[in-house]
Amino acid sequence: MRRFLYAALLALAGCATPVARDAAPATFANPVLDENFPDPAVLRARDGFYYVYATQGEHDGRMLNIQVARSSDLVRWERLGDALPAKPAWASKTQDFWAPHVSEHQGRYYLYYSAKPDAALTDDKRGLCLAVATADRPEGPFRDIGKPLQCGESFVNIDPFAYDDPATGKRLLYWGSGFQPIKVRELAPDRVSFAPGSRAVDLVPVIKDEDPANYSRLIEGAWIVLKDGYYYLFYSGDNCCGPNAHYAMLVARSRSATGPFETMAQATGQGKSVILERRGIWLAPGHNSVIEDARGDHWILYHAVDTRRPRGKPTDDINSRRVMLLDRLVWRGGWPAVEGGGPSTGPQPAPVPVRRR
Repeated sequence: MRRFLYAALLALAGCATPVARDAAPATFANPVLDENFPDPAVLRARDGFYYVYATQGEHDGRMLNIQVARSSDLVRWERLGDALPAKPAWASKTQDFWAPHVSEHQGRYYLYYSAKPDAALTDDKRGLCLAVATADRPEGPFRDIGKPLQCGESFVNIDPFAYDDPATGKRLLYWGSGFQPIKVRELAPDRVSFAPGSRAVDLVPVIKDEDPANYSRLIEGAWIVLKDGYYYLFYSGDNCCGPNAHYAMLVARSRSATGPFETMAQATGQGKSVILERRGIWLAPGHNSVIEDARGDHWILYHAVDTRRPRGKPTDDINSRRVMLLDRLVWRGGWPAVEGGGPSTGPQPAPVPVRRR
């Protein structure tokens, strides 16, 4: 009898519905991570989880050089700590570790980021550097390669994004800000240096005298998506944060990963290339990454300031607490858009999660 009851219980267990905490959420509401998590860059790793990496920030009283979190569904996120727990020797005394991007190749993970070098490395006129670190796991720990990839004045060398062009097989690195154009340059096969003889190519220019409403006086945060034969370059413009926060997400496209790119404003005559800007309580949304769900829909993860809580601590600058939001991209007439033109409010249909292995 006991054996029969045990078998029956096993059969019932096999038919049981998974518990709610394991089930994919049917809806979500912004923010999906209500903590300071700027410049989010998402990756779907080999283990089936989504990982997202962010600019340096404080969490639970500890400063994290590169923040990292993990999710199975893009909605519920688990903080994992510091992806780059040991600062590189050339930037051991500074607190500027910005806008990471991680790519995976043959089981090796490459973290591209920006950092401010120690004074001993360069003079006071020099600014941030592009850098690379590697790891065997998506959560790290990542270890810097030992020297910066490239340094320069001001904050030109920020916001790196690595991309393998399926059309040419070239490994490309996009970056740029500092009131200069978005740039791209070919990486060497080792992915931690530039290809010999390659040069940086300007893709999208700044327009210094343009109407501030067009967000093009400063541009940064490149991310490439290939769809229907076009390379879509998502980028952000103007001022991300602080008392004059004024930020939005823009788009351009090209038939080639290295351009020339045509902005949405140029192609459509609409006057501006903005697809996401302030809406309701959400100020200065931008610096996005893009990922597909199991249905093939494109989703953007990005940051914005909640005007009800614009600081993490009373001593912080205003509009410095940038939380992570999620929204679906729709495609109309060959261009991406976000419904309503700004961050969503209230419950929204959730992404369809990719089944983990």
